[in-house]
Amino acid sequence: MATPPLWAGLRAGSTLLVDTAPLIYWLEGHPIFAERFAVMFHAAASGNLHIALSTITLAEVLTGPYQAGQTALARRYENALQQYRIVDITPSIAILGAQLRAQYRLKLPDALQLACTLDIGADALVTHDRDFSRVGGVVIVTGAEGSK
Repeated sequence: MATPPLWAGLRAGSTLLVDTAPLIYWLEGHPIFAERFAVMFHAAASGNLHIALSTITLAEVLTGPYQAGQTALARRYENALQQYRIVDITPSIAILGAQLRAQYRLKLPDALQLACTLDIGADALVTHDRDFSRVGGVVIVTGAEGSK
């Protein structure tokens, strides 16, 4: 008997590459969007889903606190994000990102997020970005609204 989906049609043990916005929503407790991703983060905390993020996401999440002069908050975010797998942008990911950018007309950071997703064999890319609407062959999850 197959296990029921945990979140957005994904099963226990799935690996998700999480883009920047869902992490910021969760960390900052966004009044609307944090709840769209809450089940995913709770499932990861209990070991039922595996979250990965790119070094791009790490830099983007930390930029806001550093810009605001909130070094202690940046350090708390950095420590919180260390619990997840962090994917480095390697030369092969950069090359794949360039190909994906050309193919889908994505912004460079988005193309690199997609390249990281494919490189690690993630089951889905979790984002709040509509720029991925043209992408095929990869599960794109935009929160509780569903996936493509």
